Amino acid sequence: MNYSFFDCFQHQISLFCVMTKNMTFGVLLLLIVVCSCYQPERNCADFKNGKFSFTAEINGEKLTTTFVRKDSIELDYFQGKVDTSSIRWINDCEYIVKKLHPKNMSEEKSIHMKILSTSDNSYTFEYNVVGSTKKSKGTAIKIQ
Repeated sequence: MNYSFFDCFQHQISLFCVMTKNMTFGVLLLLIVVCSCYQPERNCADFKNGKFSFTAEINGEKLTTTFVRKDSIELDYFQGKVDTSSIRWINDCEYIVKKLHPKNMSEEKSIHMKILSTSDNSYTFEYNVVGSTKKSKGTAIKIQ
């Protein structure tokens, strides 16, 4: 069987296309594997104790709270008032906060906190009321 130049060229093109598709798939697979292995820095133990500040926007106004955490107790200073909460560590990066002296029904609910990433003097976290699926994020800055 004689193959013409055109047949040979067409065969080479189809081989090239198959190889290119396989190479593209391989490169994409490699990128997915490499990216999925990346973990942000989490030195959570560095933030179990200390003095921190957290700023949140509430009704269009930026409000800052300062809190001091030592082991299983946290003191929150907000708008001239002090609240005390208990801390129950689940692991190095997750804990449950529960106000010791709640003033209303919403303050009786525990908050689940999860540290997502850390830097030298701050950590980014997500939090939600225990039992709720709605999560919020924030960043706490270590003052001391």
